Amino acid sequence: MTNISLKSRIEHFQDFGNHLPHAKVYYREDWETLYFDLAGKMFGVMSLNAADNATVTLKGQPEANATLCEMYRDISAGYHMNKKHWIFIKLSTDELSDQEIEKMIENSYSLVFSNLSLSIRKSFAKVK
Repeated sequence: MTNISLKSRIEHFQDFGNHLPHAKVYYREDWETLYFDLAGKMFGVMSLNAADNATVTLKGQPEANATLCEMYRDISAGYHMNKKHWIFIKLSTDELSDQEIEKMIENSYSLVFSNLSLSIRKSFAKVK
């Protein structure tokens, strides 16, 4: 994958994350990464720069994560994260389409959303 298409992929996933309800994706200076945020809770981190080692780290169900790591060479247990709950995906992958990674982003978002307090989830419902 060229750096231009990798840069486009990073921008696409950043835009995708920003369009999820109440989510925001922004550059987190102290971590030097793009941070996927939902009510102050992280549901992902992604490399800012288009490079061969660019990645996105997402939350998932432990059983599903283990299966994904077995199925794809470009997915591994989350680096610097709880390796049961987080996966690390190479953005230069040709094994996974953007749509498949989008589903993983949505899944990570949903897992974090379901763990938010009831009062926060109710406040989101009022904001629609």
